[in-house]
Amino acid sequence: MTQNEKLEYLIRYLLSESERYSDIKLPETDAERKQLLRSLMNVRPPQAVSKKFLKVQDEYLRCETSAKGITDAEKLAPVRGRMCLWKGDITTLRCGAIVNAANSGMTGCYYPCHGCIDNAIHTYAGVQLRLRCAEMMEEQGYPEPTGSAKVTDAYNLPCEYIIHTVGPIVRGRLREADCDMLRSCYLECLKAAEENGIASVAFCCISTGEFRFPNERAAEIAVDTVEEYLKNSKIERVIFNVFKGTDLSIYKRILTERGGAEIKAQ
Repeated sequence: MTQNEKLEYLIRYLLSESERYSDIKLPETDAERKQLLRSLMNVRPPQAVSKKFLKVQDEYLRCETSAKGITDAEKLAPVRGRMCLWKGDITTLRCGAIVNAANSGMTGCYYPCHGCIDNAIHTYAGVQLRLRCAEMMEEQGYPEPTGSAKVTDAYNLPCEYIIHTVGPIVRGRLREADCDMLRSCYLECLKAAEENGIASVAFCCISTGEFRFPNERAAEIAVDTVEEYLKNSKIERVIFNVFKGTDLSIYKRILTERGGAEIKAQ
């Protein structure tokens, strides 16, 4: 199959799963078809698919990610100790593990084509990730607590693992308890990485999006917590991944103030 044929196959398969989609026609353009596929994957409940679907999906997603360009974390220059700063799409980063800012349900974002990192990670990892997370949550029997961490396979992403953590939701004024919970997110992710023999970890800006944690304070907590942990850790590299220019500027300033090397865009 060509990439376009794989895209059409995946869409038709997902449309056939529900009578609700009987009136949906296959769009004409590639962009519209890709948007429809992502939407169908986003709203789909955690359930099994055929072996053929998985094979086609895996080939399709890996090709799409490769086309976006993959960044090797080992080639990123450290800016302070074993810490790196990188602006880019975390789903294209090859490293030991990336951190997903999850919600307490742990099965991903169900809003079609939503801009959150949880949506992007589940989309490009593939439908297997949602199913695995649902199985873990069923075994656990209660929502994922804030400030903890769980590790899964990364499936079709270039990293080896995904570490899922639920950050604090800030309601009104920032409280010290919120800061403690965010600090716990970073600590538990680092502990989970070491327990699983993961040598490099890429952190997104946990809680700063939909969860409304102030970006500046979140970055301070991230840098200070990671730096302190690395003093007694075998983790070889920690990457602070940012997607927005504002976060890049904040991390640059904080890392420079902490005595980091001159920071260039990576």
